[in-house]
Amino acid sequence: MTKAKHNGRRKASAPGKTRAGRSAHVMNPECLALIENFRLMDDTFMSKCLENAPECIELILQIILGKKDLKVVKSQTEYPIVRFDVFARDSEGKEYDIEIQRAKDGAEPKRARYNSALMDANALKSGEDFDKLRDTYVIFITENDVMGGGKDAYWIDRTVRELGGRTFGDGTHIIYVNGATHSKSDIGKLMHDFLCSNAAEMYFDILKRQVSQFKNSEEGRHAMCKAVEEFAERRAAESKAEGIAEGKREGIAEGKREGIAEGKREGIAEGKREGKREGKRENMLATAKRMLKDGILALKDVARYTGLEPHGTALKRRTTLAGGASASFTAEPSDDWKQLFETTCLWRTG
Repeated sequence: MTKAKHNGRRKASAPGKTRAGRSAHVMNPECLALIENFRLMDDTFMSKCLENAPECIELILQIILGKKDLKVVKSQTEYPIVRFDVFARDSEGKEYDIEIQRAKDGAEPKRARYNSALMDANALKSGEDFDKLRDTYVIFITENDVMGGGKDAYWIDRTVRELGGRTFGDGTHIIYVNGATHSKSDIGKLMHDFLCSNAAEMYFDILKRQVSQFKNSEEGRHAMCKAVEEFAERRAAESKAEGIAEGKREGIAEGKREGIAEGKREGIAEGKREGKREGKRENMLATAKRMLKDGILALKDVARYTGLEPHGTALKRRTTLAGGASASFTAEPSDDWKQLFETTCLWRTG
């Protein structure tokens, strides 16, 4: 059977596909420029470099804790439950949260306390003894010396003051690593590597190889570009949510202010109306008093001209007015009329 002749043309790959059929991620030049300048001190780059690299995390912990025999048995970057940069557990069951903090306000003491509490939050099952709590270490690697003591690292543990600073022994530890140290110690060399953008200048081979993989290989750069874009999308979504929440809070506050202002305006208007009514009533009472004292008009005429109607609970009562005149009411006089009679000495029952 004769095979059909090939026309000599290679079949074009579908857009966005390689010959192997894998999706090809188009690398953004701006993203490549970012990658070139990335350092381990940049948390996005560090998280990607340490992803699936327990040997690198192990080296970092060995140097910071001064334990060359420390063995990492579990590690995860961007720990999803509480969003730690790096979470790890060693062969002794101790757990570690490693955080990169370039800004001082991200490494505040209460942030360390919060992260420490998060590590304990779901550590025990219901009814499990507190002795089962693991020792925990919250480690902040900071770009600057946030403690200001010029040391490579600062260890914070709870102590008992009245016992001469004896360690409390609750198993919680907080460590600040000074990224600005220039010492020749292992921590100093580690911080040098964290601040290097050029893998060739790094001290530790394990870290050098990992950083070089994401900076110099095509596969690594693809992965890093994708991670940067995902990070940017996530931050945009978070910023949008924060903006909505902030807008809602400001809207409620503004609405409250407007409501108070509106209520105040209505209150002032109502007060003015009430004041006018009260002023009118006082004027009517004053006029009625003068009329009654001077005997100008009969009682019913005073009531008619002033608008002060003598009404109330039905009751037959005879009242003596000025000059010996008298009047009969078939109803209890209103409070206004009682006030008139009392203040003008006209109220006498017959």
